[in-house]
Amino acid sequence: MNAGHPQPADGGNDYNRRVITEFRTAEGLVGGDFAGKSLLLLTTRGRRSGESRTTPLVYLEDGGRVIVFALNGGAPADPAWYRNLSDAPEVTVELGPDTFAARAVPLDADEHEAVWTRQIAIEPLFGDWRARSGRVVPLVELRPAA
Repeated sequence: MNAGHPQPADGGNDYNRRVITEFRTAEGLVGGDFAGKSLLLLTTRGRRSGESRTTPLVYLEDGGRVIVFALNGGAPADPAWYRNLSDAPEVTVELGPDTFAARAVPLDADEHEAVWTRQIAIEPLFGDWRARSGRVVPLVELRPAA
């Protein structure tokens, strides 16, 4: 793993751990399901454990903002990384070869549809997952720390 990255590369499962390792080794370039996708690594602090948790996420660059979607693969519950933000919105973002501290800020409801429209135009599966979830999927801006 590259120096300066949050440790450990938890990832939650073997698939995510492989994606994280590939991302870090190739400075953000990943093959397989994520080939050609805008991918970042988000490291949050576990609500109960206090341990660092790293998750690969597809993101949308929106007018200079970096936005992630708490889709959880279309599951009816919010993903763990999103729940962790309620206690600790200070996160670490790995974007290509760059790593930076950020603050996770939920988007206002009035922005949701416009952002969803842009993301679904890029990745139509996001629309399917959103519908399958049966919930309002939170959108989060990752604002670089000052």
